[in-house]
Amino acid sequence: LSPLSCQSLLFLGLVAAVCLGLNLLFLTVYLICLCCCKRDQDPESKRPHSCCVTWMAVTAGLICCAAVGVGFYGNSETNDGVFQLLYALDHANQTLTGIDSLVASTTLQMQGALEQHLARLNELLASRGDYVQTLKFTQQLAGSIVLQLQGLPAWRGVSADLTELSGQVAYVEYYRWLAYLLFFILVLTVCLLACLGLAKHSRCLLVMMLCCGLLMLVLSWASMAVDTAAAVGTSDFCVAPDKFIMNQTDDEISAEVVHYYLYCDQSLSSPFQQALTVFQRSLTTMQIQIQGLIQYALPLFPTAEVQEGGAGIPIPPSAPQSCLTPLFPQRDLLGVQQLLNSSETSLHQLTALLDCRGLHKDYLDGLIGICYDGVEGLLYLGLFSLLAAAAFSTVICAAPRAWQQLAGRCRDYDDMDEEDPFNPQARRIAAHRPPRGQLRSFCSYSSSLGSQSSLHPPAQTVSNAPVSEYMNQAVLFGGNPRYENVPLIGRGSPPPTYSPSMRATYLAVSDERVRHRGDAPA
Repeated sequence: LSPLSCQSLLFLGLVAAVCLGLNLLFLTVYLICLCCCKRDQDPESKRPHSCCVTWMAVTAGLICCAAVGVGFYGNSETNDGVFQLLYALDHANQTLTGIDSLVASTTLQMQGALEQHLARLNELLASRGDYVQTLKFTQQLAGSIVLQLQGLPAWRGVSADLTELSGQVAYVEYYRWLAYLLFFILVLTVCLLACLGLAKHSRCLLVMMLCCGLLMLVLSWASMAVDTAAAVGTSDFCVAPDKFIMNQTDDEISAEVVHYYLYCDQSLSSPFQQALTVFQRSLTTMQIQIQGLIQYALPLFPTAEVQEGGAGIPIPPSAPQSCLTPLFPQRDLLGVQQLLNSSETSLHQLTALLDCRGLHKDYLDGLIGICYDGVEGLLYLGLFSLLAAAAFSTVICAAPRAWQQLAGRCRDYDDMDEEDPFNPQARRIAAHRPPRGQLRSFCSYSSSLGSQSSLHPPAQTVSNAPVSEYMNQAVLFGGNPRYENVPLIGRGSPPPTYSPSMRATYLAVSDERVRHRGDAPA
């Protein structure tokens, strides 16, 4: 990257740090104002604050879900763009490796196998000067082909650089994709924890929600800084990729060759055109010369054979085959012709690989992958970071209000009268107390109300029908009768439902009181 790009990336990092500082400052001021403005509120004003906390939690949850959705899309787009770049790099690397392989194999054929065949043909055709001249000319053409092949650029260093670059990009992309995936899961987990803490009214969960919210806020702004820096750095490369590539390959490949592959202008001639033309012409001439030798030289050589160690001595038919040496040069001529045909095939393949269209297409595919899909995905990841920061800021703002509501509920719960029989806390306490005698409990309760003579029940006879009817209605509409532990005597409220033992005690005492009043003198 250029110094200007490094300064831009540093500036963006500072901007993200400043935004994080401003966000934390805003939250600090909000919390201080909330603590300073804390006052006792009327019961009528508690419901609006409860709705405010609820709506803040719902808003934070919706923003969090939207952020995760945007993040998944951006992560997928970035991954697709990077893998498109990796595919283009691998394909270009295969092309360059194929060029080097063809050049090396053709050079080896011209310098190795072809020279061996020509050397044997020089021995066999030594008696004919014109044929020897033809063989020397063929050898010169082979040397010219080797010289042209050696003039082609060696792509071995560039191929090694592309392989290293591809491996590094794949390594970084894998861990980047995995890190963002874990980050998305963490964001959803913290949002779920926040919702659970608000629903359960748990102080421990609220404290964890506040701490995790602060941590996720810092991580969101850090992710925003990384995404923005990566997007700007990639955009800087995409503005002038040709200059960057020329600077990287200036030591190994000439600028003319790099310009040819980057722009692929059909109006300009290929820098390899001269070498390929010489290769083609030399190969065609060699094929013509070898074809002439096959056509004119072979009929001049009979199929006579000589014994090793003596020339011109006929060999009887019963002699072993190991003592025979063929003078017929057909095998070497056919071998040379086969090598030339193989070299022609290599020439056509080399011409196709050296053409700019293949590597230029890989170049464009890589640019499209990293400069369009990659940058688009990074921008969506930056939007995810902003939404996540907004969601967790809302969660942090809702946590103190939820804490105040929780403290107010606990204070109101502690102010309840434990002696109130309709208090749920008193019922739970009574349920944990050891059982006492039924009559003793009744008497203790009646003694607390006063003596039996101080009670003034109505003159009419107490009937069991209302109590039974009320209990039947309670069973009918409630499913199970709700029993009271203590009878309510002298109360104007409707008779409660008693347990069977308490009902029997209550009826027995009531009948005894009625009987006592009936026996009293008028």
